[in-house]
Amino acid sequence: MNLLDALRYLTALEQHRHFGRAAQACHITQPALSNALRALEADMGVAIVRRGRSYEGLTPEGERVLASARRMLHEHERLRQDLASTSSQASGVLHLGSVPSALPVAAQFAVWLQREHPGVKVLLRSLSSPAIDAGLENLTLDLALGYIDRPAEGGRRRQTWPQYEEHYFAVLDAAAQGAGSGVSAGPATPLCWADLAGRRLVLLAPEMHHRAIVDAALREGGVPADAVQVAVETDSVLALVAAVQAGGLASVLPGALVRSLHPSAALVVHPLEAPTVRTAVGWMGRPSEQTSRVVAAALALAESDAWRAHLPRLSGALPTP
Repeated sequence: MNLLDALRYLTALEQHRHFGRAAQACHITQPALSNALRALEADMGVAIVRRGRSYEGLTPEGERVLASARRMLHEHERLRQDLASTSSQASGVLHLGSVPSALPVAAQFAVWLQREHPGVKVLLRSLSSPAIDAGLENLTLDLALGYIDRPAEGGRRRQTWPQYEEHYFAVLDAAAQGAGSGVSAGPATPLCWADLAGRRLVLLAPEMHHRAIVDAALREGGVPADAVQVAVETDSVLALVAAVQAGGLASVLPGALVRSLHPSAALVVHPLEAPTVRTAVGWMGRPSEQTSRVVAAALALAESDAWRAHLPRLSGALPTP
């Protein structure tokens, strides 16, 4: 039995929670995955997987094996990266997460990093804030771009590297406003959050932290709950932007998503005030004395003058000092 392979199969099974999908993700057959896990159980002398007609989770002993598996695989990958890297060029896989509202920034960051370090492969995932906390804790994420002032789930510790402050904008249908076509450019007349009362809105889903920010600002702006008309909710940034561009609905978007709207869309964008809301966004990672060469390269880019000078064009906001 190849121990590292068996540990990878175990982590894939817990991630996908299905034997067939886990086997597909590992590029092996389902019987091969099952046999490897049974061999791992025999080697450990305990039952690891709770089996029924379908995957039913891990036993308590299996949870302990899973935690050790993640640590061992993480250390193996860190060592492999360090051995493959040179003094000037990092090499290996970087697992990034991002809250949906910051995805355009995270995507550009991945491109910049890969341009500077061609040996780095970036895996970028769109995740909710709780999923980011869990990913950093269980070692499935190396870094994540998100709301750094939000308390981590379960009191978990994390390091943070501030990047910018998220600003918020009302995005309205130009035809309904009597305005011309095209996303408005340059300074626009600010609106109050109360001006959104009674409008049909498309917003991110309630489990997203961005939605909590919007809901809190509407309350502080004096908008009664029954005056907030949410017509469409989604956990997808792509669906959110597509719904806004389809016309007929208003939304509240951060600057990074406003920048992603197509210029031909018949939309008008207004900064929101009363209250003025600013939310700190930055990279988050695990507290650690040892950092892989790939993570170190990513953090060097995040703190570089060139990247920080580029941030306002991506986020619609000034970088943090």
